[in-house]
Amino acid sequence: MIRKVIRSLGLLPIVLLSACASLGPDFETPEAPIADDWMQAEQAGVNYQAADHPEWWTVFNDPVLDRLIETARSQNLSLRSAGLRVLQANAQLGIATGKKFPQVQQITGSASNINISENGNDNISLLENNFALYNLDFGLSWEVDFWGRFRRMVESESALLQAEMAGYNAMMVSLSAEVAHAYVLLRTLQERIALAEQNVTVQERTHKIADVKHRNGQVTELDVQQALTILNRTRATIPPLQTSLNQVRNVLSVLLGILPQELGAVLDESGTMPAPPAEIAVGMPQDLIRRRPDIRRAEWMLAAQSAQIGVAVTELYPHFNIGGSIGVATTDINGKSASDIFDSDSINSLLFGGFTWSVFNYGTLKNNVRFQDARFQELLVDYQNLVLSAQAEVDDAIFAYLQAHAQAQHLTESVAAAERSVELSLIQYREGSADFNQVLSTLTQQTEQQDALTATNGTIAADLVTIYKVLGGGWEVGAERSIEDFLSEQDKQELRSRTKYWRNILAE
Repeated sequence: MIRKVIRSLGLLPIVLLSACASLGPDFETPEAPIADDWMQAEQAGVNYQAADHPEWWTVFNDPVLDRLIETARSQNLSLRSAGLRVLQANAQLGIATGKKFPQVQQITGSASNINISENGNDNISLLENNFALYNLDFGLSWEVDFWGRFRRMVESESALLQAEMAGYNAMMVSLSAEVAHAYVLLRTLQERIALAEQNVTVQERTHKIADVKHRNGQVTELDVQQALTILNRTRATIPPLQTSLNQVRNVLSVLLGILPQELGAVLDESGTMPAPPAEIAVGMPQDLIRRRPDIRRAEWMLAAQSAQIGVAVTELYPHFNIGGSIGVATTDINGKSASDIFDSDSINSLLFGGFTWSVFNYGTLKNNVRFQDARFQELLVDYQNLVLSAQAEVDDAIFAYLQAHAQAQHLTESVAAAERSVELSLIQYREGSADFNQVLSTLTQQTEQQDALTATNGTIAADLVTIYKVLGGGWEVGAERSIEDFLSEQDKQELRSRTKYWRNILAE
């Protein structure tokens, strides 16, 4: 009897499944406008051979920068949060996958003792006043995926999982670039402060020269006061730079997921500004779609939404359900007992099939199809716009990098000329062949040009970081990772400590 019921429950799904089909559109990789080449393709210093740049920061040959990015990638709280979203998406995929299979509604069991009063029992010969009743039932039901509703749900959730993985990779790209930008700015500020302090020293000597000449009656007090003015003006540039430096340190500590007091353990204060290489590799526009994780994420979001159109279409058709139950029951009357519960005569069973069809909700259901399709079209336009914007970002970054190089070259020559002018003007002032206004002018120019050159050198390094960011560098293209690879060790330990249900997913 049991085998007969099981065969009945098992054969019907196989017969029905043979007629199943997945409604709705099948996703195809969308087209997007892609240029054949970058606008600056003929510029020197840029190599257009393909490169993935998984660890682009190593081109600076700066161990401190390497250590900072490594720390951020293992401890940054926003990145950890993105990893946990991958874990959630994987669980959602598991939920959707489970709905494809028969569902156990419930397993019930009971043991009852029934006592009927004498006045309530009119047929003593058929029913005893006091008896026990024992039941054990197992119920099973399955909505046959006749139109592919559940398969489309799995398709959607699978794409969403890939989108979350791509989102994690996109955050790694942004995080690496943010750390590098903050580090470059920190080194730039440190160099600007050092230069300001050097110029303060030079201007202090100039003030002393003017003061000595004034005491000897060679110049008026005006020279002394003018020297003091430019000296204090240079001194006044240092506190704002120190304030900015402190803010950058705090930004770095947040990016690294540590307290500001702990930054000194990973940051060498005596380091210098990272130097860009003589030539950089940027690849071609066609490489962006493969490399940039935000573009890959947008494509996966399109795939997920395409499946949602199919889910919406299936709601227009009937849902077929099959199921059944099997149970055993016995009493302790008429010579029976609880031990008879597993006898074949104690078995009862039920097999059913049916369907539900929302025939009077077509206005709602059809509008849901329209909504899902319009949502897909919106995501498609957003995807095309993202690809277009990505190419513009790369062109802008390359152009800015090259122009900063040209600016630095001119400023280098300007600084050399300004330093020589200060040297000559001081000599002429000591000898009395030049007035103090010439000295003040050359000192001011030297301070401004040195600061501008240092800031521009920092801009060159920052622009290179931007290039690698907009190219999508900072993650391994094509690398296969398990779900637990997206989680920090701390999160894995805390998850395992709260519940045992991570054992098959998060290895010890």
